[in-house]
Amino acid sequence: MTSFRSDFLATVAERGFLHQCTDVDALDQRLAAGPLTAYIGFDCTADSLHVGSLLPIMLLRWWQKTGNRPIVLMGGGTTRIGDPSGKDESRKLLGNADIAANMAGIRGIFTRYLDFGDASSDDLGNASSDAVMVNNADWLDHLNYIDFLRDYGRHFTVNRMLSFESVKLRLEREQPLTFLEFNYMILQAYDFLELRRRQNCQLQMGGSDQWGNIVNGVELTRRIDQQEVFGLTVPLLTTASGAKMGKTAQGAVWLNAERLSPYDFWQYWRNTEDGDVGRFLRLFTELPLTEIARLEKLDGAEINEAKKILATEVTRLAHGDEAAREAAETARKTFEAGQVAEALPTVRIEESALAAGVAVVSLLVQSGLAASNGEARRLIKGGGARINDAPIADDRQTLTAADIRDGIAKLSAGRKRHALIRIGPG
Repeated sequence: MTSFRSDFLATVAERGFLHQCTDVDALDQRLAAGPLTAYIGFDCTADSLHVGSLLPIMLLRWWQKTGNRPIVLMGGGTTRIGDPSGKDESRKLLGNADIAANMAGIRGIFTRYLDFGDASSDDLGNASSDAVMVNNADWLDHLNYIDFLRDYGRHFTVNRMLSFESVKLRLEREQPLTFLEFNYMILQAYDFLELRRRQNCQLQMGGSDQWGNIVNGVELTRRIDQQEVFGLTVPLLTTASGAKMGKTAQGAVWLNAERLSPYDFWQYWRNTEDGDVGRFLRLFTELPLTEIARLEKLDGAEINEAKKILATEVTRLAHGDEAAREAAETARKTFEAGQVAEALPTVRIEESALAAGVAVVSLLVQSGLAASNGEARRLIKGGGARINDAPIADDRQTLTAADIRDGIAKLSAGRKRHALIRIGPG
């Protein structure tokens, strides 16, 4: 691994954030000489961000913690077009009122991860590491189309734009790419130029699907203002089994408590696959690397303790200390035979039965969560049945040893009806 002089690059490289950089040696040299300003853009397509945005949010957090100044760019302007990157079809076009409501819902998320201090969007200095939030509608809404094409459009060739992965994938899948969406990468490049001028911003960061858009901004700033700026991306994450990060059978894992309770958020991380525990601890918590190295060596039943630590640390950052403690305590009572668990219906099965698997349809009926096999199947089909808070996707699914934690599995019908499956004689 490359040895970096700057605290930021050394930290993010060790923790697994670093994927691509336009000139990593030059950026390292600039960072070693003093703090810089960087930004990441977030479009306002929903009233909350989800776990898929957590990696860039944590990157901004480490940027600030290493003494640099983060900018959160809200896409009040670009959301009106929709980013085609990584999408098979056009995004639904939103009106100004919807975008404003979504932006209001998203803003609060960043106050949990970044320190905004007294910084304002008009502050052009770099002396403070206070985070700043700006809206690209402030400049995009006032562009004159003809002047913009003449002054900036001439720096982009269609040949180059067609070579970017986000465009190639859409065309290869024979999905239409509208001219409206085709303009998105030009506007994102212009955002970087504006932030360099307004905020002395010298780095744009984002997911690897944004690489082409980021490179466009680096090149446009060099051509128009003769300024050297940089681009850096983080990897797009999948789980150890290949699933897309942050997606479940019940939908996105939202960061706002109004969309997803802190307890359900905690459970998402508690259900992390064994092979992802160490990687997720490095990326989504601030635990020391020595402690993470110890935790990821645990195996068997002990790995569950590492998963609980992961869940609690990630929830603490997202929802605060109290919410994290409450979520962990609720899970402990439910799964570890505490006062809540004692009041739940219980089905006991022999450990030997787990080798072949026990039909979840049968368990739903035995536990009283469903009155018949037909009702159990309808419950599963409707997405209301869960094992250990993970949705049961198929009515042929079985309970296996992998579902048992400390001799217990939790079976649920909806949000409020639960039963325990215990191993051993009754």
